[in-house]
Formats: sequence, structure tokens, C-alpha cells
Amino acid sequence: MKMMIASDIHGSAYYCEKLLEAYDREQADKLLLLGDILYHGPRNDLPKDYAPKQVIAMLNPRKEEILCVRGNCDTEVDQMVLEFPILADYCILCLNERMIFATHGHVFNEKNLPMLKKGDILLHGHTHVPVCREHENYTYLNPGSVSIPKEDSWHGYMILEDGTFIWKDLDGNTKLEYQPQ
Repeated sequence: MKMMIASDIHGSAYYCEKLLEAYDREQADKLLLLGDILYHGPRNDLPKDYAPKQVIAMLNPRKEEILCVRGNCDTEVDQMVLEFPILADYCILCLNERMIFATHGHVFNEKNLPMLKKGDILLHGHTHVPVCREHENYTYLNPGSVSIPKEDSWHGYMILEDGTFIWKDLDGNTKLEYQPQ
């Protein structure tokens, strides 16, 4: 299974459309959204073409293909208009013998770890910065932000296929790769 992983759309119709174009181009089987789908939040400037209703209209037709966790900007009101579940604080994925703990990052993160065993992966967005950092007992991965990248990073996403994580910009250019050992 080929999975696209993305975070922090923040209501940008422009970048949501670019993400979905990349999803189609990648021919991914599932899209895992790591939260902050519709609202930009009080600490962020409005992203390009801020239009949450358009984002809703783009994502709902793909509801069978989307997995999602709740971001700090996602609310029960958002769930009323989105036709796929968005309010889970985390989801667990299996990658061979290791667990991937996927969350937004505002609760569970490198400073507040969930229960992980040696070799597991903590996957979250929230910071808007792409990261691949191996720790002694776990690895932390972050796809960055679709719409509001920070620290001179790119608008992008991550692909998980055949056990390899690949960070790409929205044009499909590979930026980083990681193969867990």
C-alpha cells in the first residue's frame, strides 16, 4: 500500500488542490492527514487562497481514501462539515515489526512521548517543519506543512511505500528519504 502523509492545510484551497493533484500523480492508496485542515489558527497568517468551504468540497468526495487525526485547530464544528472522521487524537499504523504513532503533535511530541517501544516511529505535523530524527529508542518524523511551511522549508508531503518514507515538495521533487533499519 502506498500512503501519502500530509499536515497543516489550514484552509488553503490553493494548496489543498496542489496536494490532491500530487495525490493523484503519486497514485497513492490512502491519504493520512495529520490535522489542522480548515482553520489557520490565531498564530498563523492566512494562507494563500484561504477558503475552508472549498477545502471541504475538495476533500469530502475522497472520504473513503482519507485517514485523519485531530489538530489543535480542528473542532467538532469542523467534523459537522467533513464527511470523514477527524477527531481522533492519534492513530496507530503498523510497519513490519514497528508501530507508527501518528498524531498532530500538539499533545504527543518529542517532549511528551506516547508509549513507544524501541524502534517505533513518532509521526506528527504541527511544527510546519519537515523532520527525520533518530533517537536512541524511537524515530521522529514530520512531513512539514502543505500550506504554511516554516524555517525555510517547502510546501510538501510525505510518501510511505515499501517501508520507505520520502519527503516531497508539491511538484513531486524528492527532498529527503528515510528507510528504517
